[in-house]
Amino acid sequence: MNFETALLHGDFDGDKNTGATLTPIYQSSAFGQESAEKIEKIFHNQAAGFAYSRISNPTVAAFEKRITFLENGLASVAVSSGMAAITAAFLNILKTGDEIISKSSVFGGTIDLFRDLENFGIKTHYVTDITEEELKPLINENTKAVFAETIGNPKLDVTDVETAAKLVHSYGLPLILDNTTATAFMIKGIDLGADIIINSSSKYINGSSNSVSGIITDSGNFKWSAEKYPVMKEYLKFGKFAYTAKLRNDTYRNIGCCLSPINAFFNTLGLETLGLRMERHCSNALRLAEILEPKKGIKEVNYPLLITSPYYDTAKKQFGKNGGGILTIRLYTKERAFAFINKLKYAINITNIGDTKTLVIHPFSTIYAHSTAEEAEKAGVYDDMIRVSVGIEDIRDIIDDFLQALEYINKELPIDI
Repeated sequence: MNFETALLHGDFDGDKNTGATLTPIYQSSAFGQESAEKIEKIFHNQAAGFAYSRISNPTVAAFEKRITFLENGLASVAVSSGMAAITAAFLNILKTGDEIISKSSVFGGTIDLFRDLENFGIKTHYVTDITEEELKPLINENTKAVFAETIGNPKLDVTDVETAAKLVHSYGLPLILDNTTATAFMIKGIDLGADIIINSSSKYINGSSNSVSGIITDSGNFKWSAEKYPVMKEYLKFGKFAYTAKLRNDTYRNIGCCLSPINAFFNTLGLETLGLRMERHCSNALRLAEILEPKKGIKEVNYPLLITSPYYDTAKKQFGKNGGGILTIRLYTKERAFAFINKLKYAINITNIGDTKTLVIHPFSTIYAHSTAEEAEKAGVYDDMIRVSVGIEDIRDIIDDFLQALEYINKELPIDI
């Protein structure tokens, strides 16, 4: 089944209770059962059914099944936000004294989370790339996982997932991959060896900025052991479902980071047009990047499929003609960057990506406000940089908008080049 068909028909054939073509919004906090015996079996995973929406809900479950199918995974658990997904994914396997290795180019909120985990005795080491040279000195008996984003946000560095997975597995560790910026449309990380896939479904999956949510997809391929991961001991009896069983029955349930049914419904609705939207996001972003790159007054344009990108070869090999919907531009000074944003007519100044509309933000003063200057620089963030999440508008209008803003700052805030 091809991707666009899978978006509509993959592991879903309508709601059997009503005949609805989308699972309805089951906006209920709890579900009655016909007997005490039945609800006991549900709580002990001995019978299918729903008891309480903090644990599971029919609308949410339908969304989870469709993502699992698209990612070629074993099972998925949807949660209340992308950050909740990252938090739950790691807490599911970690304890005090454990360590993580992460690429330094990850989202600013993730860096903040890893800093918070230090308060619980969990340490994170950062690397520029997942290579033998960088990993080997950091790995010890306490190392429990390696983390990366498929396309760094907003550094736009590209992880060679297959190569990274082979290296990480050679140390007996799982590769946890945040695929938010690429989605399953561009790459199926599990097929290339990633063990756990995380998506902030608030972004491209949803597509319209109407819901905050995240989802964790388990490949079922990593061999967990009680010796290396003692917190998993009780769940090893579930075999390849061990990670998801612990997540569903322990970490996710106890944290209470459940996804609301209405947000799951909006995500499912958005999911059905993901392929069409991603095609347009990618083609629009590439065209805008190509137009802006040679223009006077722009210090740098960063986009994975520009020939000048150091990640071009990896992006081309891994993604083909699609480089994602995000680009960044540098304008020499923070003052010029702010003036540029303020002059735009169509692009919305907002902290999000993946909307149908073009969005811009100044990451240094917002998303990375709590990061050190060193952390920001390693993440590819500078005070003259603007992140652009290119929408699905007619690209001619977006190009005209960006060019008029550039013309304005070059006139009002000229810079010697």
